[in-house]
Amino acid sequence: MLSLGSVGAKSTKPSFVSYVTPEEIKLEKEPPKKEIHPDLLPGEVEFCSANPILKYTQDDLSQRGIFGTLFCTNFRITFISDEISQEETTKTFQNKLYGENDIPLMCVDHIYGVYDEKRKLITGGLVKNKYPSKMIIHCKDLRVFQFCLTYTKEEDAKRIFHGIVHHCLEEKSLKCVFAFSYTWTPSPEMQRKQETILFDSPEDWTQEMKRTKANCRLVTENENFDLSQRLPKYFVIPSALGDLFSYQGKGFPIWCWSHHSGCALFKASLPSVTQEDGDIQKHVDIMINAVAHNYLYSAKTEDLSESLPTIQDIQQSYNKFKQFFLIENSTDFWLSDMKWFSSLESSGWLDIIRQCLQKAVEVVECLEKENTNVLITEEEGTDLCCVISSLVQIMLDPYYRTLMGFQSLVQKEWVAGCHAFLDRCNHLHQKDKECHSPVFLLFLECVWQLVQQHSPAFQFSETYLTVLSDSVHVPVFSTFLFNSPHHRESVMKAESPLAQSSQLSCPTVWDWSVQFDSKAQNFFFNPLYSEKVKNERAVRKPHKLKHQRQLSLPSTAFKTPFKKGFFKDETESLKKMLRVKRLSRWMGSPDSTAAISREFYESWQQRPLDYHGLLLPCLDGPAVRVWMQRYLRWIPEVHILGGGSMAVITKIMELLSQVQDLKRVLEQRDSSQAAKLDHRPYIQHRLLSFGSSGRLSSSFPFSYSRNLSFKPNIPTGLMQCLMVTDSLASQEDEASSFVSLV
Repeated sequence: MLSLGSVGAKSTKPSFVSYVTPEEIKLEKEPPKKEIHPDLLPGEVEFCSANPILKYTQDDLSQRGIFGTLFCTNFRITFISDEISQEETTKTFQNKLYGENDIPLMCVDHIYGVYDEKRKLITGGLVKNKYPSKMIIHCKDLRVFQFCLTYTKEEDAKRIFHGIVHHCLEEKSLKCVFAFSYTWTPSPEMQRKQETILFDSPEDWTQEMKRTKANCRLVTENENFDLSQRLPKYFVIPSALGDLFSYQGKGFPIWCWSHHSGCALFKASLPSVTQEDGDIQKHVDIMINAVAHNYLYSAKTEDLSESLPTIQDIQQSYNKFKQFFLIENSTDFWLSDMKWFSSLESSGWLDIIRQCLQKAVEVVECLEKENTNVLITEEEGTDLCCVISSLVQIMLDPYYRTLMGFQSLVQKEWVAGCHAFLDRCNHLHQKDKECHSPVFLLFLECVWQLVQQHSPAFQFSETYLTVLSDSVHVPVFSTFLFNSPHHRESVMKAESPLAQSSQLSCPTVWDWSVQFDSKAQNFFFNPLYSEKVKNERAVRKPHKLKHQRQLSLPSTAFKTPFKKGFFKDETESLKKMLRVKRLSRWMGSPDSTAAISREFYESWQQRPLDYHGLLLPCLDGPAVRVWMQRYLRWIPEVHILGGGSMAVITKIMELLSQVQDLKRVLEQRDSSQAAKLDHRPYIQHRLLSFGSSGRLSSSFPFSYSRNLSFKPNIPTGLMQCLMVTDSLASQEDEASSFVSLV
């Protein structure tokens, strides 16, 4: 199988080579005629290597494989086959940083050693002088690599095994991460195309407040982190909040987004428990009052720490869930078939996804239906608050369903919002498991559910989300490498050779040209996206929610003409009435809240479908699905011969490219329109056609299969249960009750 970016490194050889068993190897193996070395990236250094190493395939238990050299560098583990490619195949999707047999060090999850036929989990302290006969590497992107060290000289085997274990599993300093060695120069193309808002300047926040018509105040007093190192350099708070205050960086109600009606969403961390109870309650009351003054003196609060799983629960559930996709051989896959669905259900991962989406719908209902301010809180305010606030904005704001808008949302809520990527993703292999949790992956899982259910509403594709989830573990980008803006700035400045005058520069993950060429990036865009008509904004009038709200107010409120400060200055009775709502927690029990949200969802379903309006997910059991492209792409047994859904997407992209070519020709014929060409993202290049030299599979573009020797059959009924309902596959197999998979 090929991994993401199957020919990313020039030295990586295609996997369509002859396979051998250990019994077929001569005892006296001739040394390679020419010493092999990987093509290193700028700043990459080779630590150790060993040859010959047998890399096993995943086909079955026969332990077939290919011989080659295994390397460990400061960036990756890489395997280079001794076989010489007879034919090069052009790929439409490739990664420039790493290839099919490369494992970024940060992507290593666990390492197992086989000693006397017994498999043991390797930790730094268990290595000593022993080395196993077989090394198994589980990756965070769910790839599995198996290397046999039996045919390697003892010194070389010890060196490569100890080197890999040391650089992958031992706790390390952040400055040892490859990002600080990688020499990167931004390309002029990326400098011109950078449209993602990074929210690292007052102008970015001012622009966002203007876009959403927010009535809040921008805080710049923390520009040098004088207020707190646990807060962003710039952030927005309710205008009614008085003097800036902080309990060691906690307690600010930070603005997230404003609804067109005037209400807004805020998030906050809770004050430290070391404070006296009276002080904490007083502090919380100040926050709620400030949020309530934002609009109509009305607010609801929700402590996500009480209503959603903890980060430890999320970690444990995901650990159970991912085990069913870490397949070392086909036999393990078939043995797991009988208990597949019950095992997935028992892990609780899909249920956590459902709970997060449900909570986001509840917040959306308060903003959209009840026109009420919402303040969500948790202990740190940087985990589940980020998940829920981001999902709410995607459901309510079509801008965040575009590719650039989504990237800006991640920057605003997660990067500038101080999510602890370094700790949660365990980039440095810290032993403290309490701080590890795939919170950002949980968010991407929820977004994937929305994309699957409302595909035309999203400009970005499933492939984009899958690549983004992989990029979290590539130690090149600054986006997911730090715990906060202060952490990033202090580390980058300290590592700079000119610490007093400049900082080191790392690319952001949004600089996609670092990993992919423009043709590969075309797969990031959804060809079925229902783009908004240009003049729709001018035609579409905002909902007259003010009149709807006024109709629900006491009739005495209309005796005085509406003017600025009307509610604040002239309706004290109304203000007191609404404060009852402000001081309350989330209304009702969980069951009653779910029933209310269900009614809200059914009411929304009855409206005309608008992909640029409110979007709500269906949360019924079958509607929450498995993210197949991410979890099953490395398992050959589930790949559909003929391409599956990716073949359909590829064909649609080809047709879309032709339509856009014709459209541009028509536009260019009109001289008055020549200067007004559409600058929206579009498929800029025709996709390469696929001839008889290879076949697409359902995991494309992350793998490309040829000379396949293993083609098991899975009953059609089972495939339907797995929710693989690709029309091409069903058309090819109408005469058979089995689906041929590769």
